Amino acid sequence: MTATSVALIGANGHGLHHRQNLVEPAERGLIRLVGLADPQPVVDPPDGVPIYTDHVAMLAEVKPEVVIVCTPPHTHLALTRDALHAGADVLLEKPPVLDRVEHDALLAEQDATGRVVQVGFQSLASPALARLREAVAAGGLGTVRQVSVLGCWRRDDAYWSRSPWSGRRSVNGRPSLDGALANPFAHAVMQALAVLDLPVIRVEVDWLRVRPIEVEDTATLRVTLSGGVTVLVAVTLAGEEFVDGELIVYGDRGSAELTFREDRLRLPADPAAVLVEGRQSLLENLLAHRASGVPLLSGLARTASFTTVIEQLRVAQPPYQVAAAALDVEDGHRTLVGVNAVLRRCAAEGALMSELSAPWHANVPGGTANG
Repeated sequence: MTATSVALIGANGHGLHHRQNLVEPAERGLIRLVGLADPQPVVDPPDGVPIYTDHVAMLAEVKPEVVIVCTPPHTHLALTRDALHAGADVLLEKPPVLDRVEHDALLAEQDATGRVVQVGFQSLASPALARLREAVAAGGLGTVRQVSVLGCWRRDDAYWSRSPWSGRRSVNGRPSLDGALANPFAHAVMQALAVLDLPVIRVEVDWLRVRPIEVEDTATLRVTLSGGVTVLVAVTLAGEEFVDGELIVYGDRGSAELTFREDRLRLPADPAAVLVEGRQSLLENLLAHRASGVPLLSGLARTASFTTVIEQLRVAQPPYQVAAAALDVEDGHRTLVGVNAVLRRCAAEGALMSELSAPWHANVPGGTANG
């Protein structure tokens, strides 16, 4: 089997993670890295791989079959368009784009070129999610009324200074939305929406920040889907006890629970969660699609609901900063006291933080976006 030629646009920052992920498939002979493009000097450049500051020159010279785009979201449309027109299939870092106009434009470019775009929502590759969707479709939970996600992480001051677009709502007049919902918890939001894959009818958000950034680090997001089903996402980057990500589906015949990254699933008839094996990387799925036409796990069209939500967040009232008295500050970390209990209750009740009168909420009036 001939190795597929792969190039990476955005070789630093999170691009280092992609470069690490390419080592194993390269050793197996599945791919060969033929080029890196980044306007900044490339950190730890690999031996023998051409490096470019101009991605257009790289595409023209090395003619990769697959291009990974790992750059800020506001650059995704232009870079992915260039890669598609150069004849490459694309693995595009999430979020794909930040509004439906750009999403639809990218779909049109994909169709016009005959290439494909796989979006980097690794949560859509979860075999546990596939089994959960099968159970829901078969009526195993009855009528689903709510899907909830709870996640409580911690990010220190250094995280919010990792790049020029960190913690920004916009960069050079273009939206970036580098907040909890669009970036670190984007996988959880997408996975919750994918349980039913229904059209988005309404988007409401109540969000805040614990440091002087432009975006949220703590949020409750409520999405109403066609038929009245609600998706409630309750997340923070200023948490107390760590909660990686709990997804619960509530039906009138029982509930199901899925862990965010561990692929453990409990269906109503199960006494405990069980590991669902068989997760495949999105790159390998893309390679398999190219070789034999197997369906993409995270194709661009499947992620349209996420883009619809993000578009509504762009026009929501900006998050407000909590008072210092609500925080516990230590070693560059800012913890929002009591946040875990509040978010867990929000996830269970389908409520926004403001609807529960959280003790620190008087300092942070929320915003609502309607879609």
